Amino acid sequence: MLTQYFKRPDNTTVTGQQLIKIVSDYISADPKAQYEFTVGTDSQSYDKTKMVEVIAVHRVGKGGIFFYNVEYVNRIQSLRQKITEETQRSLTIADGLLEALELDFMEKDIDIDELDIKFQIHCDIGHEGKTRALIKEITNWVTSLGYDCLIKPDSYAASGIANKYSK
Repeated sequence: MLTQYFKRPDNTTVTGQQLIKIVSDYISADPKAQYEFTVGTDSQSYDKTKMVEVIAVHRVGKGGIFFYNVEYVNRIQSLRQKITEETQRSLTIADGLLEALELDFMEKDIDIDELDIKFQIHCDIGHEGKTRALIKEITNWVTSLGYDCLIKPDSYAASGIANKYSK
């Protein structure tokens, strides 16, 4: 279960429980649609490291919704440590969300496995720049846990939305 708070694009704050209800209601409103359920994290290091976690639910061809959380942690200087921390945060959130959504859908008598939902982790790594050395390691880690792993330029939750809020 999610215990932390997230913000919506309009800057309103929701609890983890409220977020689950919003997402569940969003998917339940059009259960025949195809969905991409994505979690991504990006960070920027200043005096502290600003971590921004994003949850995005894309109703393919019909828009989407997203939430974000900002947290400051002790400064992370190593690129490998930073990418590992970002990925671990995304995986932890995705696991909690998936568990909570399954319970919510069971209460609504909906089998989550019958919905067309792709669960993705978006990582802020790509073939350009220093992060390319981490692609195999990170993508293997994420896919070994059962998630699709997207990297730049396709990892919009991390390299787009989270990046915007991490600046």
